[in-house]
Amino acid sequence: MIKILEHQSLKSYNTFGIDTTARHFVSVQSVDELREALLLEGYSKKFILGGGSNILLTKSLDALVIHLAIKGIVPLWEDDEQIALKVMAGEVWHPFVLWTLEHGYGGLENLSLIPGNVGTAPIQNIGAYGVELKDVFQQCDAMSMETGKIHTFSKDECQFDYRDSYFKREGKGKYVITSVVFVLTKKDHVHNTSYGAIQAELEKRGIEQADIKDISDAVITIRESKLPDPAKIGNSGSFFKNPVISEESYQSIKKEHAALPGYPQDEGGIKVPAGWLIEQCGFKGMRHGNAGVYEKQALVLINLGNATGEEVLELALKIKAAVYEKFGVHIQPEVNIIPQF
Repeated sequence: MIKILEHQSLKSYNTFGIDTTARHFVSVQSVDELREALLLEGYSKKFILGGGSNILLTKSLDALVIHLAIKGIVPLWEDDEQIALKVMAGEVWHPFVLWTLEHGYGGLENLSLIPGNVGTAPIQNIGAYGVELKDVFQQCDAMSMETGKIHTFSKDECQFDYRDSYFKREGKGKYVITSVVFVLTKKDHVHNTSYGAIQAELEKRGIEQADIKDISDAVITIRESKLPDPAKIGNSGSFFKNPVISEESYQSIKKEHAALPGYPQDEGGIKVPAGWLIEQCGFKGMRHGNAGVYEKQALVLINLGNATGEEVLELALKIKAAVYEKFGVHIQPEVNIIPQF
């Protein structure tokens, strides 16, 4: 039988460390408990909370907040080359990645140290250093918030895109992901070391023939050098998506800003680092009340102590407006802002 709490603080349930409250709150440990919570009558609004790593809470939630704490890792099948793992939504992402490495499974090493839980990873199609979740994804189970029935979504049905998926668009508010199936390699791992500073970090360590653990260690070192630990400084990682602009717009901006980085995309357009745009607008290290921009990475907004969600949102909107005014480029939040603005 699930236990409903009232006026529960959510400070420890979001990596920004924003101190808001839930009118009603329940932590569910199984798929059956999740179904029970979703089908409870008398609660007009229900809000699903995973690892709290990709949200900004700007107000207290007058809702039944359902915290997913469903754990478990189960091998489904394997052959000489690959293994399929069914991982429950409440497993914390980085410890799961380390678990795969300990067992010699490859595919997730570039996604080391990303905050959050497994269940929210497909929603965002998390990615880092040339790898995205969709690259190792087979399918996921998701429960209908209306009926409590489970539907299995294939990779195609998830409609993955850059930091985007069906669950952020048409499926938003309709389904709760309960488990994810990953297909990982057991041998002949594909090493993605060309993106970012991974190769330079490996060279610094004197590693010529890197294995998956070496790549993970390099990624962890790089991320720790750029991103604050949420346990020490409240944050949600990269706050904005890197915008993709047309070749024409890119060349136009580059005439005035010759150092503008750009990365051509397979589907067309040029991806521009949002952090670079923000830094050029003078926001790196800037403070706004108890919120601020991280001094080592302008893409990261931080809680400097007792920031409210409104303060962080105000800063984000100032940054968004400044980037558009200076470059004519719209940058969009990667973080889910609750309630939506």
